[in-house]
Amino acid sequence: MMLARVADSLYWLGRYIERAEHLSRLSSVMLNATLDQTDSGMQAVWIALSAVGDDGAGKVSPFEAARALVLDRSDPNSVVSSLTMARENARQVRDQITTETWERLNVLYLRVTDPGAEAEFADNSVSYLHDVIADVHLFKGAADATMSHGESWRFMMLGMYLERAQLVSSLLEVCFAQAPSREIHDHLALVSLLRMACALEPYLRVYTAEIEPRHILEFLVFDEDFPRSIRFATSRIEEHLTALARHVEAAGRAAPERLAGKLKARLQYADVDELETIGAGALLTTVVNECARIHEAIYETFVSYPLELRLPA
Repeated sequence: MMLARVADSLYWLGRYIERAEHLSRLSSVMLNATLDQTDSGMQAVWIALSAVGDDGAGKVSPFEAARALVLDRSDPNSVVSSLTMARENARQVRDQITTETWERLNVLYLRVTDPGAEAEFADNSVSYLHDVIADVHLFKGAADATMSHGESWRFMMLGMYLERAQLVSSLLEVCFAQAPSREIHDHLALVSLLRMACALEPYLRVYTAEIEPRHILEFLVFDEDFPRSIRFATSRIEEHLTALARHVEAAGRAAPERLAGKLKARLQYADVDELETIGAGALLTTVVNECARIHEAIYETFVSYPLELRLPA
């Protein structure tokens, strides 16, 4: 079993990388949607900002809101802050990741911390965000293709998928768990929602051009093959935790793999009809809360466990 501080750094490396990609994509879609200056565009802005907990839509321009999400160093959740923390965590466990993975992360870090980043973003924000997202994909590809798929890789993937499950659930909560008056039905706003989840083309392959809220909810929550659906993410969380649990003694009541297994089963045996009966909000809130419980259990099991549990008898 690896050191707790190493597991912690790899886990947070995965979380920060996923957060940076998600915020970059929200910002990119938001800026693209506002080019037409229509109500649909403003709905897309509201979706993106509400998904990150910003209820100040309309107080600043979409450009300024996107700039803050990406380059505001005072915001601990911004893209620049997330990538700075990702690089710091990777630096602390440099021996656990490959040179190719480290180099791709450095490219990302230098892109967002460069003194000219503000000017580059102002000149062509959409192109800048596209490059950031592309570099994140290259980082993930390098990690998958060059790292041994053992404990180090699993802790990083665990953080990535746990962050993804929470972020996608929060995004869907904005659109489907609000009061009926705030539900999203506008066609272009729904297309923007699919783009924010990187799901437009995969969705269209399943449902063709039928952009319907019910189908979007079904696809992003229950599709077992789409890597950004909640069901897919929770299945990977359970898979990685089950593999990691083999390296430790019985973890007791807080065993994270058991919590992950229950969440996986809940999504595996539910369907969109049941979701409409009980309300989307209840399930999405459950996913967010259960992911938080899994996070706490991960810390209790792999990071902050009492020392006597790991010492030989």
